Amino acid sequence: MGVRGTSPGGRVITMDTLIRTKRALRSPRTPLHLPIPDGMTAPLGYDAVSVPARFGPRVLPRLPRLGCVYADADHWWWLVPADSDYALEWPAPAHYATGAVVLDAPCVPPLLHRPDDTLPYTPPIPLYLALCQVTGTTPTWSRPISA
Repeated sequence: MGVRGTSPGGRVITMDTLIRTKRALRSPRTPLHLPIPDGMTAPLGYDAVSVPARFGPRVLPRLPRLGCVYADADHWWWLVPADSDYALEWPAPAHYATGAVVLDAPCVPPLLHRPDDTLPYTPPIPLYLALCQVTGTTPTWSRPISA
């Protein structure tokens, strides 16, 4: 089945062509990966934790050590060791990004902070606690257990 086009050649467009065209128009952006800066190593692998930008400046002074921090106008991302989400529920609106994949940014955000040593990590437990503080969330292990 086809639909006769209005072009001068009377071109026929099939339903398959229309569906492929629609899918191509709504395809998401290619995910971006936050890079490790030159001269740094990530022996434990790495993931990222992002928060809306309004929380970034409130989190920084609460951390004993800053690893690589990326930021744009909308979000801030901290690099943490891989699997830092194991048995840990990061407080909303934080987002844990496995593989440090950034889905909604138009480009890789600029590096806001680079540590002096060769490890890119922000310690995940202090970051988790700082995020709980600024979001008003009770840490998972402090919540009452129901029977």
